[in-house]
Amino acid sequence: MLVLSNNFNFMKRILFSAIFFSGYCFSQETDSLNINQSKKVDSVKIPQREERTKLIDDVVITGTIKPISRSKSPVAVEIYSQKFFQKNPTPNIFEAIAMVNGVKPQLNCSVCNTGDIHINGLEGPYTMILIDGMPIVSSLSTVYGLSGIPNSLIERVEVVKGPASSLYGSEAMGGVINIITKNALTAPKLSVDLMTTSWGENNLDLSTKFNFGKNVALLLSLNYFSFNEKIDQNKDNFTDSALQNRISVFNKWNFQRKENRMASFALRYLYEDRFGGEMQWNKSYRGSSEVYGESIYTNRVEAFGMYQWPMKENIITQFSYNFHDQNSFYGSNPFDATQKVAFVQTYWDKKLGSHDLIAGVTYKRTFYDDNTPGTLSGDGVTNEPMKSPILGAFIQDQWEINDKNTLLLGYRYDYDKIHHSVHSPRFAWKFSPNPYHTLRFNFGTGFRVVNLFTEDHAALTGSREVVIKDNLKPERSINGNLNYVWKIPAGDKLINLDASAFYTYFSNKIVGDFDTDPQKIIYDNLHGYGISRGASLNVDFSFSFPLSVNFGVTYLDVYQKFDGNDEKVQQLHAPKWSGTYSLTYKFPSNLTIDFTGQFYGPMRLPVLPNDFRPEYSPFYSLANIQVSRSFKSGFEVYCGVKNLFNFTPKDPLMRPFDPFDKHVDDPINNPNHYTFDTTYGYAPMQRIRGFLGVKYALK
Repeated sequence: MLVLSNNFNFMKRILFSAIFFSGYCFSQETDSLNINQSKKVDSVKIPQREERTKLIDDVVITGTIKPISRSKSPVAVEIYSQKFFQKNPTPNIFEAIAMVNGVKPQLNCSVCNTGDIHINGLEGPYTMILIDGMPIVSSLSTVYGLSGIPNSLIERVEVVKGPASSLYGSEAMGGVINIITKNALTAPKLSVDLMTTSWGENNLDLSTKFNFGKNVALLLSLNYFSFNEKIDQNKDNFTDSALQNRISVFNKWNFQRKENRMASFALRYLYEDRFGGEMQWNKSYRGSSEVYGESIYTNRVEAFGMYQWPMKENIITQFSYNFHDQNSFYGSNPFDATQKVAFVQTYWDKKLGSHDLIAGVTYKRTFYDDNTPGTLSGDGVTNEPMKSPILGAFIQDQWEINDKNTLLLGYRYDYDKIHHSVHSPRFAWKFSPNPYHTLRFNFGTGFRVVNLFTEDHAALTGSREVVIKDNLKPERSINGNLNYVWKIPAGDKLINLDASAFYTYFSNKIVGDFDTDPQKIIYDNLHGYGISRGASLNVDFSFSFPLSVNFGVTYLDVYQKFDGNDEKVQQLHAPKWSGTYSLTYKFPSNLTIDFTGQFYGPMRLPVLPNDFRPEYSPFYSLANIQVSRSFKSGFEVYCGVKNLFNFTPKDPLMRPFDPFDKHVDDPINNPNHYTFDTTYGYAPMQRIRGFLGVKYALK
């Protein structure tokens, strides 16, 4: 087992090694989050000084489903390149996305370290995660599949905070994260990235591409991650971080066709063996009540692609299919689940004068089955897998009224046999009086059907009994978002300010009651309403010397109110204040230093009655530093320190010495009747550690 002193020795060695490669002169290069440079500028005639604000203008697709310059989009879209996430290298998108202000990867279990992604304080199920615009990540995989998406696949990530119901279905209530994978036609011929940490985490990314003539390219990518060291630095006899063996194989075909018509097809396979639990556990104890362990085997297959029809009109078909099989034990409680989701969408894109019209139809079919009461029939005995076909149609009109005003109107209609008709309108407006100021307003509605057992890990740990009251009704929401972008000239540079305010009202919100009975989770529709509101600010500035700074802060007020009671009940794991920071300094000999991190204010935690643990977490920050050096040969060496301030939560587990609750009723040693509980943890348990890596790219 590694100790902290060994960690520091390791860090010294890797930091001195990186400095050995470097020089100490300054460079005039600056970093940028933008990923696509366009030589075109807006058609508005502006002075030469103002043209600087438009020379770099990303192309985005998530806000409107079709490629459009970011400056013209009436929907606020944030873009993050792979280079941005490489400032703090991580093995998967779940950990990397923490660098985005207002987006929080939330650990839902202190034992097996599974989690989901929160946007603006809304729980993970309200976040729609797309891969190349396809709803690949949903339901079961929102909890158990996010850590299996390697960063090596990413070309860029687009984030839309707020309603996107008219395009992506009504479940996109909180926002959309669209992971856009690399294009085989433009990817490097060979790419290798190998990283290890002082905790024994090893990650390998390997990709290569093959050209078949000038018009067909194949990208083949392999990711392998292993962590097999049982580490218990807080001495509670439980692993501080879950052991993992994971392999992901990705295969993507891109085709260059006449008149630049699009066509692509991709396949991905994921296998993961994950364990967290008592230090003496081994696989012979899997499912037993002698030694506690949470063991999860995941098999997952994904297929997705798109095809533009060979005709004069612009008609595109997108399709996806995923199969997810999980075999797991939480202590002695088994959880076996299978999910299959098929999706196909065809849309027509037409420009008529100043109007950009999009109209399409969708079909989604979900099969879900598990061994919990959630898939039992009304008699409580017969297994009844969920089969939910949903038909949908949508239409959207983006009207460029003039050079300063753009209006977007959208509407989506979905139908399924249980909830029948679902209506999702959408409205967006962009006002830009000049290149320095842009104001955007978005409004939309949401509708969501909940599968509890795929969305709340606490329901599976076995530490609490799940109680479902009455017949749960689907949730509905109304959401508004106001965004303001101000570009401030500062010499030959720009200070970019991006501010947003948001408000979401929920009716029929489904909530889990952890407080009434410490041995139960009671689910019911909220007899009242829920509110998620707040504001965020991002600041981006590159100095005249080679330093660039990014800073973001978010304020949240997420709560529920019950009928007949004016008291606000704050949302769990939703800090009032949070933020991100990133500082990058470049030296002339291709040496770069990145200092990145996130900070979180107090957040409400799920405590037990008479709990000795505080109900609110302390203020904390997770900071990282990296030193990297690139060479003309295509090699890059990087090293650094993670969790620089050495923060970990205190007492993340309740009664870790009695995980099967065999002595809960002991009046002498447990007068408060505490039970084993895994839901209190709010941050990773991994202490300060070093990392070292090497990359190679052959263009």
